[in-house]
Amino acid sequence: MDVTISPRRLRGELTVIPSKSQAHRLLICAAFSDKPTLLRCSETNRDIEATADCLAALGAGINRTDSGYTVFPVETVPERAVLNCRESGSTLRFLLPVAGALGVDTVFTMEGRLPQRPLSPLWEEMERMGCSLSRPTADTVRCTGKLRPGTYSIDGGVSSQYITGLLLALSLLEGPSVLEITGRVESRPYIELTKAAISLFGGDPEHPGEQKFHSPGEVSVEGDWSNGAFFLAANELGSRLKLHGLVADSAQGDRAILEILPLLRNGNPRISAADIPDLIPVLSIVAACNHGAVFTDIRRLRMKESDRVASVIAMLEGLGGRAEADENTLTIFPSGLTGGVVDSCNDHRIAMSAAIAATVCTVPVTVLGAQCVSKSYPSFWEEYRRLGGNYEQHLR
Repeated sequence: MDVTISPRRLRGELTVIPSKSQAHRLLICAAFSDKPTLLRCSETNRDIEATADCLAALGAGINRTDSGYTVFPVETVPERAVLNCRESGSTLRFLLPVAGALGVDTVFTMEGRLPQRPLSPLWEEMERMGCSLSRPTADTVRCTGKLRPGTYSIDGGVSSQYITGLLLALSLLEGPSVLEITGRVESRPYIELTKAAISLFGGDPEHPGEQKFHSPGEVSVEGDWSNGAFFLAANELGSRLKLHGLVADSAQGDRAILEILPLLRNGNPRISAADIPDLIPVLSIVAACNHGAVFTDIRRLRMKESDRVASVIAMLEGLGGRAEADENTLTIFPSGLTGGVVDSCNDHRIAMSAAIAATVCTVPVTVLGAQCVSKSYPSFWEEYRRLGGNYEQHLR
């Protein structure tokens, strides 16, 4: 599906959808707790559904309700399982070590760009500690064997998702373990989000394996700062929106949007992308419409749903802006945006960023592959229209 958006600012109120990042973690903790958990999560998406389906394949009872999920913990671990991760990197990287901790002979299937996204050094560390991993086909990973308690070590500079997966897995092992994180840690707030989820379920993230998960009975997923950021950026560009559901003291790293938007308004700042890779597409839109910006530490942007360095540059150029990059720096020039055609590159954050750009363009914006928003925000286009956005759909 493609959409062509007529320039128009947005007005109204909205409740920010539940946090995808927190929902993944809470679902996994609930699946290995001691009793059922009611997880309040009013809206879901393809990534959250992938994790829920994979947990069901591992033996959990996952019932979708009007308010969220009722999660019945795993009682009998299967000998074998097939887990369809769809395009969700979180699902794969969280549940790969979890499957290893359970000792399940597991085949993970992957879609989209996920098979090309890295698994090293998580792969090597799991093999060192008792598992065997292989690639039966280009879009599958097989995990056999069983992780053992002990001292684990992982480089913190590749993906915080590896650290999350190991923290969850080590919490399930019989006996205490230690997780040593080496090098520079990127996306640290996501690690803190994991630790908070483990603690909520009675685990000890600092001493995994010493305390088992205990269900709090009922837990609510807070609003998603990553998706709320699109509408906060729209406000920065002249829309008038009132957002509900965002927790001010959230552990979500993308809460940093509140501190970054004033920087873009007042100068040409230099901002590290290390902890906020999901914000860079929409921040690039705001920067192009203001005084520009330089984003550093962009290496991991190349390993997201798209190569987000290339797709951000292409998006801005397609809209009449200008940007350039070297190995570790993305420079956005203060060119303003007029409109044009943006290929989403099957990246939900590129598609939604282009929609926000359309609120200030002078000619229509066409987004190719607009259906990719279903990965994190299936109701985005419906919400965009409800808030005054004007677009036409074109089916290919």
